[in-house]
Amino acid sequence: MQKRYRSPLKTDRRRFLRSAGVTLALPAMESLPGAAIAAGAASDSAPAKRLVCVGSNLGYYAPAFYPKETGVDYTPSPLLEHVAEHRKDFTVFSGLDHRAGNGHRNWDNFLCGKKVGSVSLDQIAAARTGEQTRIPSLQLCAGALPSNQKVSYTQEGVPLPMVNRPSVIYKKMVSTPEQRARTDYLLQSGQSALDSVHADAKRLQARVSANDRAKLEEYFTSLREMERRMHRQRQHLHAEAPEVDYVLPPYDPVAPTLMLEAEQIMFDLMAIALQTDATRVASLFIAGLGQVFTLDGVTLRAGYHALSHHGGDPDMVRDLIRVEVEHMKCLARFLHQLKTKTDASGAPLLDSTLVLFGTGMGDASRHSNANLPTIVAGGGLKHGRHLAFDRKDPNAPLLGDLYLTLLHQMGIEQKQFSTATRGMSELV
Repeated sequence: MQKRYRSPLKTDRRRFLRSAGVTLALPAMESLPGAAIAAGAASDSAPAKRLVCVGSNLGYYAPAFYPKETGVDYTPSPLLEHVAEHRKDFTVFSGLDHRAGNGHRNWDNFLCGKKVGSVSLDQIAAARTGEQTRIPSLQLCAGALPSNQKVSYTQEGVPLPMVNRPSVIYKKMVSTPEQRARTDYLLQSGQSALDSVHADAKRLQARVSANDRAKLEEYFTSLREMERRMHRQRQHLHAEAPEVDYVLPPYDPVAPTLMLEAEQIMFDLMAIALQTDATRVASLFIAGLGQVFTLDGVTLRAGYHALSHHGGDPDMVRDLIRVEVEHMKCLARFLHQLKTKTDASGAPLLDSTLVLFGTGMGDASRHSNANLPTIVAGGGLKHGRHLAFDRKDPNAPLLGDLYLTLLHQMGIEQKQFSTATRGMSELV
């Protein structure tokens, strides 16, 4: 049997950290515990292993977002100029939507398709990848939590809560030895309780009717699923947690006026979560309320929400674009991180990470959910183009067709997403 490689660096680092009384984690590396999980994912033939979905509540000003030309030789628009250094790594789509209703409430169609409350794109992916990571999926929000809008929905149509405190996300990825020991104790206690319940149910099964035995079998299935989840949690708990060289601000920027600061931090934390394989699926909601931003020392003339309802006023449009430029800068920074951070095999994370950057609002000024500005980056797709579609053409693809292609790129054989059934693999 081949002797397993043991890294001197790992041993020395562990001895040092223990002497300091702390336990940190390392990024996925071949010679470290937990590499088997990453290696198992790397052996999968699917080009993409991870999915990040980012949605802006108030959309983007379409004339500043979409290039005038299509194909490869397009001139970057005023917004795309700020991610132009990565243009070979992403594709711009225009003319795509879910053919759903209009209005802020229908923003939730973004990852669901035509019907709000249908299982969302990220959760379809998380159902496939979640067992391989400590955190099945992350649902994040930059700024104040919205009272109405939701992003992620389970198979049962339940909206998943979003977290807008960076410190909470950070603690989920990095834990102290005391926290890990207590969690292990609770999981072990829960496992013992399940054993007892299982034994009682088994004894009961021999004494009940056939219908009740069928119900008990359903119950056993639920128990086995719970046991499997707890076993997976304990496995990840005993693996080394990721080493994170990142300093959070001394406070959580959850106030609406701090949304842009929070957005950058959330992008950074998603990059860390992917690098350390804490999760492989994440969503980020970029909130948009009435906050008035000050950019480069200049206070904008109105709140973000009011700017999005510009009515064509050139001064309002100018200030709206200034806010949207900040979103694009965050995207550019995120793509740079995914290109410089590597997975367990040493390849750039972006090569195996699909990044969907878009919105459920096509034109906030008119409350229109048609023609949703969309960018897809990474994941082994063919990029560097602007693909435009005429949504009035009855044969035009839906945004759900793009989502089908993203799922197929992850090795998920999904035949239909909402009302979309064709996919777009031949294009991307």
